[in-house]
Amino acid sequence: MDNYSNIRPYNDQEVAEVLQRLLTNAELLDTIAKLRLPRLQRWFPRLVRPLVRSVLKRQLRGVATVRELQHVIKHYMDDMIETTTTSFTVSGLENLDLRRAWLLISNHRDIALDPAFVNYALYHNGGDTVRIAIGDNLLTKPFAADLMRLNKSFIVKRSAKGPRQMLAAYKNLSAYIRHSLSEERATVWLAQREGRAKDGIDATEPAIIKMLCMSQRKGEEEFGAFIQSLGIVPVAISYEWDPCDAAKARELSLRESEGVYLKAEFEDLQSIGLGIRGQKGKVHVHFGEPLTADFATPADVAAAVDLQIIEDYRLQPSNIWAYEQQCGNDDWRRLPDDVLTELGDLSEASRLAFEQRMAGIPADHRKKAVAIYANAVLAKLRRLPPAELA
Repeated sequence: MDNYSNIRPYNDQEVAEVLQRLLTNAELLDTIAKLRLPRLQRWFPRLVRPLVRSVLKRQLRGVATVRELQHVIKHYMDDMIETTTTSFTVSGLENLDLRRAWLLISNHRDIALDPAFVNYALYHNGGDTVRIAIGDNLLTKPFAADLMRLNKSFIVKRSAKGPRQMLAAYKNLSAYIRHSLSEERATVWLAQREGRAKDGIDATEPAIIKMLCMSQRKGEEEFGAFIQSLGIVPVAISYEWDPCDAAKARELSLRESEGVYLKAEFEDLQSIGLGIRGQKGKVHVHFGEPLTADFATPADVAAAVDLQIIEDYRLQPSNIWAYEQQCGNDDWRRLPDDVLTELGDLSEASRLAFEQRMAGIPADHRKKAVAIYANAVLAKLRRLPPAELA
């Protein structure tokens, strides 16, 4: 009996049926047409739909497994990286044995790109791609759920109603993650918090660790040993430019001024599209060291993840210029030499590029936009010993 059929990714035996369903989904075909052929789709939607279906059929010809599908997706990733980034770099993989399964707990800046870049880094270094935790709030469209589950995503049921349903959903999720790691030897990607760090402050929610612990066999396993068995690896992802910075700043500003922010219908799907299409500049992914300490509480585990993510986060010139604009000083120069070296050339051109980007954001939201970039520097400075800040 498949206890995880309603949340797990699709398996190879299900690929053909799901692909056939997608190829006849009018909403999906229209969505692709809007992205690739916006003018034709606007005026001749019924004529464009068969054209899109024909192109998809040709691209998916012979695809019968998840791995074969991800090989097709790889070409889209290649194109996206070529056209929307100026560089993509990876570090820390020497910390990991890619033959075993790991639980990657990552900072979360972009809905789709964070796990996509992790996958790309692993794929090009001989590792397998990951199973990706994704909230059901992103799967309001049936075609979106099908696409995600074909790409090794599993569902976090955030929409469960009532305490009992929520508890049951999270117990099942916890058991599935442990099953993936220990039984199926599949690496899992999990965000360190529910939702993106829209303010640029990366912090692990202890509730995430508590959820993982629901699969701990309390009478048989000590907490510390259980955490070690999961193979938790912190992952730090940084973008020179956040394609969604203006939208995030708007949301943060409205929350502050009005006390609430109501998302528009399908706003998260629009954010996914904006993240994929938008310019990202330099992108860096760092894989940290597996957590091996004998932890006592979920809060201790969360703090250990935070420590590595903040220390290993690759600062970009945009972070530095934002810090100077927000704080009015150059205290960032007190950061360790290796951090400063990784910044590369802090040219006047990069400063001008940052100023121009901020100038393009409405004045009422600009302060929040600057903070999105500056907070990564502040996080590192707060970790310095007091003597280094004197």
